[in-house]
Amino acid sequence: MYLKPSLFLVFNLCFIPSDAQTFSARVLDMETKQSIPYATVETGLNQGLITNEDGEFTFSLENVKQPQDSIFVSYMGYETKGVFFEEAEALKILLTPKTYQLKEVFLTTNILEVDEIIEKVKEHLPKNYATDLTKKKIFFRQSEIGTMKKLDFGFEKSTIDELNKKLIDSIRTIIPNKTSYYKEVVAELYGNYDRYKLNINKAAELYDKNSDISAEGIGKKLEKIFNDNIKKDSYIKIKSGIFSTKMEVDSILKENEEVKAEIEKRKAEGDINFHKQIGNQIANLYEQLFFTEDSKIDVIDKSNRYNFSLENYTVINGMSVYIIPFSPKGGKEFKGVLYVNTQDFAIVRLDFENVKSLSKFELLGISYRNDVFRGKMLFDKDLNGSYSPRYLELNDGGYMGLDRPLKVIEKNKNVKGRRKQNELSLNLKIQGNQLSKYEFVVFESEAINQDYFDKIEEQKLVKATYLSQYDPTFWKDYTIIEPNQAIETFKVVE
Repeated sequence: MYLKPSLFLVFNLCFIPSDAQTFSARVLDMETKQSIPYATVETGLNQGLITNEDGEFTFSLENVKQPQDSIFVSYMGYETKGVFFEEAEALKILLTPKTYQLKEVFLTTNILEVDEIIEKVKEHLPKNYATDLTKKKIFFRQSEIGTMKKLDFGFEKSTIDELNKKLIDSIRTIIPNKTSYYKEVVAELYGNYDRYKLNINKAAELYDKNSDISAEGIGKKLEKIFNDNIKKDSYIKIKSGIFSTKMEVDSILKENEEVKAEIEKRKAEGDINFHKQIGNQIANLYEQLFFTEDSKIDVIDKSNRYNFSLENYTVINGMSVYIIPFSPKGGKEFKGVLYVNTQDFAIVRLDFENVKSLSKFELLGISYRNDVFRGKMLFDKDLNGSYSPRYLELNDGGYMGLDRPLKVIEKNKNVKGRRKQNELSLNLKIQGNQLSKYEFVVFESEAINQDYFDKIEEQKLVKATYLSQYDPTFWKDYTIIEPNQAIETFKVVE
């Protein structure tokens, strides 16, 4: 598999004389001139976008359903700013930090303790996060970054002359120390958290095909060695320490041909698995929403096992909110910050990160640690008064290690003499890290009824466009969250 980098683009709030009007800008703090990430940019009723981690955004007027003459940019702790489309005020939007007195954001004589606030958050969960059916216009990005820290095949023995240490070492040279792979999708998502339908409008994959080509060359060489030296009626016994399994050579060959045929079919018709993979990743993001039963982020569900403090107040999109940092008690895993609406006690933003491994395993030379699980959740309020995700980000990764002997033995019961025909012995030492980053952005949302939902037919065959380097024109007719510098500068070296 391949992996992918992060996000960066620079924008200018300007009019571009082309078939479509495109507006790009960077949102900055008026005083410090620092970028403001994840600020809200309203382009119309129930539609808009957010800035990326560098404070940047871009959108095309063609994609705005109810075009207006200005946009409104807001972020917690800052004055909301309106900007006319025709204003060419440089290339930046400067937000002014909001100064306020406590009485301006919290008009009540009933000052709540932080534990009382958390209890009210729980009490209001069913109303604040309703599961009504909606149609959402979304953008989804998956970034995979792999880092190989150590890869030693530990060649010890081979009875096949061609399958020698030199060949094994050459396999090591084609495996890169760092790999990047990216998927990007614009789609329509129908339904709610429990059931949904997905129709992908456009998709891209960004990775290095050269790795495929190199691996294919080695694969063909190994396949030829295999065909020249292994009898078709043999079976392969694979041993690693005290464990072993066996496979019939005929079934291996058949499976290899079936895989090749399936790959060619996907190239020609489109890949139903691509649709399934995107759907599964969105389902996983929904599953991790803090109010769902199976979420790992159990700061509300297991609130008695976390420490909370009321740090301050601020304003988000015109709403006064409590700022509530939290930390784990005992063996819990997360720390972070809750931003809670002072009026309806909805969590409108949640930042979280793990302080310990969520899981780990080490036995018989195999080790694994899930030591990265962090992200953020931003919610918007709809006309019915309930909240739904506007932006979800999840970083999930860990360490994997393997330190085990491996023997591949060919045996054949149909030949005279000893059954063992050939043997390859290795002592594997492999260490690496894998990080997956998922970003989910909702640009438009509208309520639908059950009849509308039932009539939607999913188009599951997807042809994703392969890109060998980031192409900003690929998404020129769509609204997306801007890529970071790692994605923008990704380029395959031919």
